[in-house]
Amino acid sequence: MSDKFDVIVIGTGPAGSSVAISCAKEGRRTAVIDERDYGGTCPLRGCNPKKVLASVSTMVDETERMQGKGIQEPASINWQDLMEFKRSFTEPVPEAKEKSFKKAGIETFHGKATFTGEKSLTVNDQVLEAERIVIATGARPAPLPIEGAEHLTYSEDFLELDQLPKRIIFVGGGYISFEFAHIAARAGSDVHIIQRGNQPLSAFDPDMVNLLQEKSKEIGITIHLNSSVKAIEKNDTEYVVKADQDKGEVSFLGDLVVHGGGRVPQTEDLQLEKANVEYSKSGIAVDTTLQSVSNRHIYAIGDVADTKGSPLTPVGQMEGQVVTENILHGTGNKASYMGIPSVVFSEPKLASAGLTEKEAREAGYDIKVNHQDVSNWFTYSHINDKPAAVKIILDKETDYILGAHLVGGKADELINYFAMAIQLNIPAHQLKIVVYAFPTAVSDVPTML
Repeated sequence: MSDKFDVIVIGTGPAGSSVAISCAKEGRRTAVIDERDYGGTCPLRGCNPKKVLASVSTMVDETERMQGKGIQEPASINWQDLMEFKRSFTEPVPEAKEKSFKKAGIETFHGKATFTGEKSLTVNDQVLEAERIVIATGARPAPLPIEGAEHLTYSEDFLELDQLPKRIIFVGGGYISFEFAHIAARAGSDVHIIQRGNQPLSAFDPDMVNLLQEKSKEIGITIHLNSSVKAIEKNDTEYVVKADQDKGEVSFLGDLVVHGGGRVPQTEDLQLEKANVEYSKSGIAVDTTLQSVSNRHIYAIGDVADTKGSPLTPVGQMEGQVVTENILHGTGNKASYMGIPSVVFSEPKLASAGLTEKEAREAGYDIKVNHQDVSNWFTYSHINDKPAAVKIILDKETDYILGAHLVGGKADELINYFAMAIQLNIPAHQLKIVVYAFPTAVSDVPTML
C-alpha cells in the first residue's frame, strides 16, 4: 500500500525547500525526503559556514594591511573559538528546517529515496507516490583517480576541524581550495595548492585569477601549476602526496590533504533507471523548464541537474522558483542563466558575471574592454586594499554590459550591480547617470564603465 502525494521533493537544501513550502502553501499534499540532516549543503556544509570562517580571515587581513596606518596590533585567529562561533549558525538549522516544514503542513521523511517506478519511490521500506517528483539532491565530491584517495579529507570535514593542522595540501585549484587556503594561511598553516592545469579557477577571467594568485603567494600559499597528483601515502605522522610535473615526479609532505577537485551530481542510490530518468555524469537530463526529458513526472533542480547553470545556491533557488510555477500553474516557465554572478570568497575576493572577454569575442560581439587597476582609487587606497582591478566587457553596438570581472575586497558586493544590469538589460550609459552615495565602492561604477 503506497502513500500518495501531489508533490514529493527529494532534498531539503534551499532549492528543494522553496519548492516544497510553496506547493504546500497552495494546498498541494507535499512530502520532503532527505537522508542527511535537513537544510542541505549551503546552510550546513558549504556557503554559510564557509562565509563565517572567510569573514574572520578578512578581518585578519584588514588589520595586517593597516599596520602603521592607524592599527598597532594585527589580529589573529583562535581556531577553537571560531569553530564554536561557526556552529552557532549551523547547529540550529536542521531542527528549525523541519519545524518550518511541519508548520507548512509538509510530511517529512528521513532516509534514502530509491525510485521503484516513474511516479513511485521507497524510503525506509515505505512506498510513496506522486504526480510530481522534484529531485534536488545536490552534488558530492568528484571521485579522483588517485592511488590512496581514501586519505583525502573533504570540504565538510575541513569545516568541522577541532584543530587546524600546520601543513595542509589542497588537491585541485577550484573554489574550495582557494577559499579554504586563504582561511588556513591566515590562521597560521603552511598551505599548498596542487593544480593539474596551467590556470586554477578556470571559469574566471585569467587576468583577475593571476592577481589573486600573486596575492595568495604573498600570504604564504604555494601554488603548483601543471602538477597532476598520482598518489597519497600515509606515514606514521604525515601524508606524502606524489605528483607528476614536467620535470618529473615531486613529493609534498602535509598533515592534511583536502579534496578540492570539484563536485559531481548526487545521483547515486536513486536508481533513476527504474523511473525512466535519463542522466549522465553531468546530471539529470532536463529541458529548459527543468522537466526530465524522459519522464514528465520528474523535475530536477540545482547541482543534480544537467543545465547551463553554475553550481551555485542562487541558481538552485531560481530553478526552484521556475519549477514551482510550472507545477502549480503549468506556465512552462524557463530557467535563465544570463548574468548570474559568481564569487570566490578569498581575500581579495574574485567575482564574475556574464561573458569573459574570450567568450564575448568567440560569440562574435564587437566589444569594448575596460580593464583597469583600481588599487590607487580612494575606495581601495584608504584601506590599503591590494590588488584591486576590474574588467568590464561592453557591446559597442548596444552599450549593454556583456560581462564584468573584479578582484578586490569589494568585489562580492559590486558584482551584484553589474549582474543586475546584465540580467535586466540596463545599458552602461544609464548606470553612469545614477547618483550614488559617496564615498562608497558603488560610486566607482560610472568610472569603471
